[in-house]
Amino acid sequence: MLRTTAAVLAGKSARVATRLRGGGSALPGLVVEKVDPTFLATALANLPKGVVVVTGTNGKTTTTKMLVALLRAHGLKVFTNPTGSNFTRGVISSVLGEVSLRGTIDADIAVLELDEAHALHFAKVVKPTHALLLNVARDQLDRFAEIDYTAKLLRQLAEQTTEGVVLNRDDSFVARIESTLKPNVEVSYFGVDETIAERLGELMEQDVRSDDDFVQPLVSSGDGLLLPIDDRKFLVTFADRADGSANVGPMQMRQHGLAAMINATAATSMARRLLGDDFLPATAVSALEAVQPPFGRGEVIDVDGQELELVLVKNPAGFTVALSTYGGRPVASMVAINDNYADGRDVSWLYDVNFASLRERGVELTSGVRAYDMALRLAYDGVEVRHVEPELTSALDTFLAEHPNEPKRIFCTYTAMMALRRTLAERYDLPDIGEDAPE
Repeated sequence: MLRTTAAVLAGKSARVATRLRGGGSALPGLVVEKVDPTFLATALANLPKGVVVVTGTNGKTTTTKMLVALLRAHGLKVFTNPTGSNFTRGVISSVLGEVSLRGTIDADIAVLELDEAHALHFAKVVKPTHALLLNVARDQLDRFAEIDYTAKLLRQLAEQTTEGVVLNRDDSFVARIESTLKPNVEVSYFGVDETIAERLGELMEQDVRSDDDFVQPLVSSGDGLLLPIDDRKFLVTFADRADGSANVGPMQMRQHGLAAMINATAATSMARRLLGDDFLPATAVSALEAVQPPFGRGEVIDVDGQELELVLVKNPAGFTVALSTYGGRPVASMVAINDNYADGRDVSWLYDVNFASLRERGVELTSGVRAYDMALRLAYDGVEVRHVEPELTSALDTFLAEHPNEPKRIFCTYTAMMALRRTLAERYDLPDIGEDAPE
């Protein structure tokens, strides 16, 4: 007990100090680990509804936010970690914001977004009761080496999970994980209705490896399937009630597009597994429709009476889906590409993305560390680029000044998005984005 209290005091002091100097979430976690290596296990050990880990290549932040909203709407007290702290030490820093001196958290359940590799490190300290595994795609290969390695990380996390796992039935890397799980772990799936399966396959073709040996799991009664009604409205269907009363929707969220709908389907499927008979479809609809997009993930900012959308892109699958979602309606567009550590150093993945949807209007400006590389890549696809400005703030100033009276959109990698979002927050009184980029 004394060691835990000492760790809490030391960690809170480090947390205050790092915030005062504008640092990230690594140092407080490191301090706590040095003082009490069992701190995280102690803090999360006795939550009545357990610990849920959300991980995968794309959609972690959005799906976690949706799942938290669903559970809170059903009356649960939920502890979660903010964006930017999805490494183990970042989780510790988040815990420090809510933990008592005795090392306990006043919550019913923890829902944690975790980086694929660090989810496994976390599981060595705290065994998750549930895991929601979203997808495997080419992402930051200079960190994770290859797609099969990322799939291995997710499989090993699932093997550490004690009660239930929700898997993506449309991703062969994720769906096949069921065969490796302990017999007492309950498994269900989320995915898309067969009516849009072909469209999903076309979008993801460049990043999902052809696997002739893979047999997609049959749909069971507890599986949630996405059924779009149009480009904004959709249902999440469940087959265990023939009258359709288990279905969630129709609904229309504030975040647009197929990717957001898939994330909502994943979150709804996990919420239903966790809540069981207490899950209420009408409550779920209200919760999802009220969720604000996480910053940079399709977030819409009012800039002098016009919409500016920030769209995070970090790999071929994500950029392809983003272009499908946002690229169809021509608006003034900017692309900001950095190659810092949190973005991934290797940006050759841009050549796996088809930018044809941007030809009609062209791109007003490219920016970031790889501004000229991005302009060259767009030229290969016949997309006109009118300006190249590597410095992000100058690029933003030009972009806003030249298009004051029309909607605008910026596709950006992670650190470019963080920098642009901070500048916009200073100018337009936006909510704080919280922790710095992951350590």
